[in-house]
Amino acid sequence: MKDEARVMSRMALPEETQVERQLRPQRLDEYVGQRAAVESLRVSVEAARQRREPLDHVLLSGPPGLGKTTLATIMANEMGAAIVTTAGPSLERGGDLMGILTNLSERDVLFIDEIHRLNPAIEEILYPAMEDFQLDLMIGEGPAARSVRIELPPFTLVGATTRSGLMTRPLRERFGIPLRMVFYEPAELETIVHRAARVLKMEMAPDGGAEIAKRSRGTPRVANRLLRRVRDYAEVRADGVVTREIARTALEIYEVDEHGLDRLDRGVLDAVVRRFGGGPVGLSTLAVALGEEAETVEVVAEPFLVRCGLLARTPRGRVATAAGWAHLGLEPPPSLSELPTLFD
Repeated sequence: MKDEARVMSRMALPEETQVERQLRPQRLDEYVGQRAAVESLRVSVEAARQRREPLDHVLLSGPPGLGKTTLATIMANEMGAAIVTTAGPSLERGGDLMGILTNLSERDVLFIDEIHRLNPAIEEILYPAMEDFQLDLMIGEGPAARSVRIELPPFTLVGATTRSGLMTRPLRERFGIPLRMVFYEPAELETIVHRAARVLKMEMAPDGGAEIAKRSRGTPRVANRLLRRVRDYAEVRADGVVTREIARTALEIYEVDEHGLDRLDRGVLDAVVRRFGGGPVGLSTLAVALGEEAETVEVVAEPFLVRCGLLARTPRGRVATAAGWAHLGLEPPPSLSELPTLFD
């Protein structure tokens, strides 16, 4: 029963807490940030409603935590439709997807998270379903086998991916509305934090929200997570009101510094600078030095360090930038005036 629930609706699983669902906006007017994507969706949703047609298939791509699942839910709400949620790795057999598709109603939204992880057999089923709202089902075997075509109600497929480059071209090109999610500005995150505080019925000073926002790595999911941890600290160690000082003290306890770096991020940067003289150092060597898996270093820590300009990836390995040395309170060597490039 649990496996069936996982296929049909990941949102219904108990591990996704009620608090997280409460913090998500339900309408486009409530959504903060992603102006280009939201305006494009606003026009497409209104046009679909006027024509009384399902919204065209939508592909949401971008780093995790930027609101792809939230936007999928909002699309369903704006269209007055139900949403069925699943994930690419959960669809192991063609029968899983067929069961979902045949149970959809007209204009329903089917949300597939991590759609780049669908296996090729599942993709082949999706193609006619997306283009013609039909399923081709083979009945029987050998000479007695025959194909039966099943009509599907018009629906909207919303796919979300953190790695759009891994999607096959035929699948990617069947989405009529491709949208790229980008990292949030601190002012946008501050608005999100204050809205979440109101939902959680917290008392928060304006400077408290700003302190949390600037440490949130440009990601709403991180901002909401930090907000809940600051709330815990404010209720246990203070009077419950989140000020800048309370937020700063709480986040220091949780090892999140003023730039949003956590313990793993600082460990990577410190290892490159102090143990390997600023680099270059290979990924596997760096992982061994940290006692972490290479994939953890590459996927979890490195992207943010590179985006902040504290670390650089070069053909010879990872190199700490001058800003990375300065972040650790150290004087960068003169050789860092010019980092090696791809053509060195």
